[in-house]
Amino acid sequence: MSTTARQLRGKAARLARLLPSGPSSAARTPFVLLVVLLLSGGLITLLLLNSSLSQGSFRLSELKKRTTELTDQQQALQRDVDGRSAPDALARRARELGMVPGGSPAFLDTDGTVRGVPGEATAPPPPPPTATPSSSAAADDAAAEPSAPASATPASDAGPGASPEPPAPSAEPSPTPSPTSSGR
Repeated sequence: MSTTARQLRGKAARLARLLPSGPSSAARTPFVLLVVLLLSGGLITLLLLNSSLSQGSFRLSELKKRTTELTDQQQALQRDVDGRSAPDALARRARELGMVPGGSPAFLDTDGTVRGVPGEATAPPPPPPTATPSSSAAADDAAAEPSAPASATPASDAGPGASPEPPAPSAEPSPTPSPTSSGR
């Protein structure tokens, strides 16, 4: 063979090595496209999932903040209700409305007999004006003086911070108190 034929054959062999062989490259192309599509789809899915989770996290923090605000508001309202339903506050409000303590009650038995003698409700006499002691010596003097009986002055007129005095025990049985709506 001639040298030119060998040179052509050598160039053709080099070119053949650079070009992919026919049937094997055609089978790889759909597989490569499938892998690229699956990877890009997974990446997009992860990005959507991540943004959805972060949006849910923001919503959760907003709801927690709102829950805290509502809990604080509920506690403030409960303190207000507790303050207004205290016995001294109820007695003061009743006096402001012109109400007076009830008289002695009467009870009906199941056979129709009346137990006790009903009495008319009368307003207690107004308490005498009291001066506030300015020193501890004045307080000791005021404590040494005899005071009016506890039944003559209402518990709420005793001053701020004073505890209400319990009512005098009666001979009649008192009904059991019913539970309140707040469960206390």
